[in-house]
Amino acid sequence: MKDTHKDEMLGVYQAASRGFGFFSPEGGRGRQDDWFVPPRAQGSAWDGDKVAAVPAREDREEGRSVARVLRVVERANRTVTGVLERQGRELWLRPDNDKLPLIRALTRRPAGAAGQRGAVSMTSFGGGDTPPMGTLRELFGPARSRESAVAAILYGRGIRRDFPPEVLEQARSVPQEVPQEALEGRLDLRDKTVITIDGAASKDFDDAVSLERDGQGRWVLGVHIADVSHYVKAGSPLDLEAWERGTSVYFADQVVPMLPEELSNGICSLNPGVDRLALSCIMTMDGEGALLSHTICKSVIRSARRMTYGDCNTLLSRGDPALAERYARILPMLEDMNALAKALEARRRRQGGLDLDSPESQVLCDETGAPVAAVLRRQGASEKLIEAFMLSANECVAQHLTQAKKPCVYRVHEKPSQEKADALRVLVAPLGYELKGADGPSLQKLLDWAKGRPEEGAVSLMVLRSLMKARYDGENLGHFGLASPCYCHFTSPIRRYPDLMVHRILTALLDGRWKQEGRKLAAAVPRAALQSSQREAAAQEAEREIEKRYLAEYMAGHIGETFRGAVSGVTRFGLFVAVEGGVEGLLPLEALPGGPWEYDEAHLVLQEAGGPGRYALGTEVEVECAAADPASGQIDFTLPGGLPAPRPLRVRREREDRPRREHKKGGRRSVHVPRGRKGRKKR
Repeated sequence: MKDTHKDEMLGVYQAASRGFGFFSPEGGRGRQDDWFVPPRAQGSAWDGDKVAAVPAREDREEGRSVARVLRVVERANRTVTGVLERQGRELWLRPDNDKLPLIRALTRRPAGAAGQRGAVSMTSFGGGDTPPMGTLRELFGPARSRESAVAAILYGRGIRRDFPPEVLEQARSVPQEVPQEALEGRLDLRDKTVITIDGAASKDFDDAVSLERDGQGRWVLGVHIADVSHYVKAGSPLDLEAWERGTSVYFADQVVPMLPEELSNGICSLNPGVDRLALSCIMTMDGEGALLSHTICKSVIRSARRMTYGDCNTLLSRGDPALAERYARILPMLEDMNALAKALEARRRRQGGLDLDSPESQVLCDETGAPVAAVLRRQGASEKLIEAFMLSANECVAQHLTQAKKPCVYRVHEKPSQEKADALRVLVAPLGYELKGADGPSLQKLLDWAKGRPEEGAVSLMVLRSLMKARYDGENLGHFGLASPCYCHFTSPIRRYPDLMVHRILTALLDGRWKQEGRKLAAAVPRAALQSSQREAAAQEAEREIEKRYLAEYMAGHIGETFRGAVSGVTRFGLFVAVEGGVEGLLPLEALPGGPWEYDEAHLVLQEAGGPGRYALGTEVEVECAAADPASGQIDFTLPGGLPAPRPLRVRREREDRPRREHKKGGRRSVHVPRGRKGRKKR
């Protein structure tokens, strides 16, 4: 019989490493609405489970709302990854998530499994004297290796490297040339100067751009996107697989694509000198970038050049006369593009859009895939150019569908809650900044103020934490970060399923097939939005966790070296310090001189009781790398000359990392450098 209660609440149980946990109710606005769950009050709940809970009592001394878990509504940990250990004649899995208990691994072939990283499918979550049990499904390799950790991270989040045979068979059956009959009814743009601009290592090019002036001297910007929906039909094996994946996943020097290479690198890639089918968004703009009119059509293009960000940045800075001569035919258009992009960026800033262009960490790998350096990179002129054009096309398409009263998978980003705005105001006050409000212009003033300061990264992170998470929705809720009343994703159908859905909706309209297909497409929109949001979250989490492993492997070669950095996080157990290259590690409380130390959670400050010592976000500090574990991604710092403090339990940083940019083509990518080159000098 179910344990029912009139005050019952539904939500998620979040376990802590020390026996207690928190209950996050459905509809909660963040940590301020969480309930404390004391030790032994979680019942049979595991970390991440959806549970029913009731108020237990009010802890007057701590001022916390306390809850007790009644029952588990839905299990979150159906599959668990971890390290396999032998205890007597039995095999046990120690989960990678240290908030989960040991699990007895059931297998008919236990020989050689101990010491490897593996995955179990849960058969019982235990209870009483019965331990949790699961069937061993996968082995990923030696537990201490970065490769096995990466494989486990992907597996645990449902990210498959390999495609099913029927999907590969269909992809291989797609012709790699555009037949003449496919051009019927399409706008022929093959005589236009169309170029792609991507990273040097990119192999799939799903967006191209063109720019010219009309008879009135107005800008005519063309954004031409690969017509993936022409090849990936709804309900086909290719489509169902893309739906399941939702997005491509990028990390270090690797990619797990949403579509097989025959499409993503082949017929759907806008390679130079060959005919390609596209959907084109052609926008007429005035000198300040205001949209005057637009056309969205099915087209055929032939890219004139495959440009790289590096070459374009050099051309725009006029840093290489020989390169300028090589691209003499393209250079005038490129300079016009740069001028228009600046006008578009200025216009968006005036409207209240946020510029979150703080440096991003990039892992550099050698030809074997091993990390050899970490660097911080800012956007160059060409990256900003492509960003501005893609944002404009995405916004134009969303407005087009909204005005046509047709469904759309919108990209939405709601304004910050008052509670988050107040919390941000408290956090930046100790830095000497008074935040007037949480509107776009006020937040941008804060970001501009922090640029070039030691606390720039910390301030950027604090602003990101104050924002809601961008997601997909069938309802137009606007995009706060871009100051856009109407926005969607249209420009990356090779890499994102929502873009593919938007293409299908546009194609049904353009082909006059809305009466036959409209109802089915409209019904698919909310499901696609939810699925895509969930798969994007899984991909982002995997990318962050994998990047930690690469950075830890890199830092393992720099034990004992010193680095200058700044405090990027403050907790009751120590400081997170970000050093050159964006590498972040923990400086434990025990490694700090003096003390005792008092933790001010409201202002994120560690203050020495009765002493002058004080650490806050942005505080500059010199640290020494004491330890780095590629298997867990954990990096430990100490002060120069100090002894590393022991950490018997792995500490997980609870923070929101930088999300993908709205325009960004994929995730972080590495650059191959010769083996043995170090990206950091010993100090």
